[in-house]
Amino acid sequence: MKKSILIGFIAIVGIYACDSSKKENTEESDEAIGESVEEITETKDNAHNTLTTQEEKDGWKLLFDGKSTEGWRGYQKESFPVAWNIENDALHIQGSGRGEAGAQDGGDIVYDQEFADFHLKVEWMVDSAANSGILYRGKEEYDYIWKTAPEMQVLDNKHHPDAKLGKDGNRQAGSLYDLIAADPQNFKGHGTWNQAEIIAKGNDIVHIQNGDTVVQYTIGSDRMANLIANSKWADIGNDDWGNIASKGYIALQDHGDDVWYRNIKIKEMK
Repeated sequence: MKKSILIGFIAIVGIYACDSSKKENTEESDEAIGESVEEITETKDNAHNTLTTQEEKDGWKLLFDGKSTEGWRGYQKESFPVAWNIENDALHIQGSGRGEAGAQDGGDIVYDQEFADFHLKVEWMVDSAANSGILYRGKEEYDYIWKTAPEMQVLDNKHHPDAKLGKDGNRQAGSLYDLIAADPQNFKGHGTWNQAEIIAKGNDIVHIQNGDTVVQYTIGSDRMANLIANSKWADIGNDDWGNIASKGYIALQDHGDDVWYRNIKIKEMK
């Protein structure tokens, strides 16, 4: 049964009350979840990649203006990868068909500013059988950012084989990749815009997809330690994944497929 944002928030409060290891939610995180009720597409004059008057007052910042790649660069690079372009007011990774290795002039892109506590909103659309991801609090210490960063999965659940791998759907759209399955699973289908939100406050993380709270977890909890120990992250050869940084980069993944991102905006929380 679909959950509303309000029900998702109540669920978070209930979980915190039962688990003494989790910190009490702050007023700021409560407000951030309340803001997710607003439609991500509510922009001035219905234009994409803009902020509403209220968003400007509330301290939101655009990470992409629909016209330039300013602020973005390749992972571990100073330049912006040629395989990415701007198409129909969206950041577009042009599919190479080469999977995660990507094209020679492709690769993941990062916004050149580290964020700690934040509320991120993004719209994404995938081609048939396409795969990508939104990564956060990542570092540039390894060959791939996913070795240090949690990933909100971006995927065509119907046609990409990864949707059937992992455990109980934990590699499907909106999931914390390979760890926690998005519930409810409300992906709208390829060729259709989907809404994603990530709220990070201290160790507490929430994924929201198409208006529903689909994932919630606490970094460093016993639950996460058990999940990591039984996932692909147990064998990546470093300890960073179990101790996700409190501050890091936001990245969009090149997995060799055609994927589009727009209306990327963030509000930092103090």
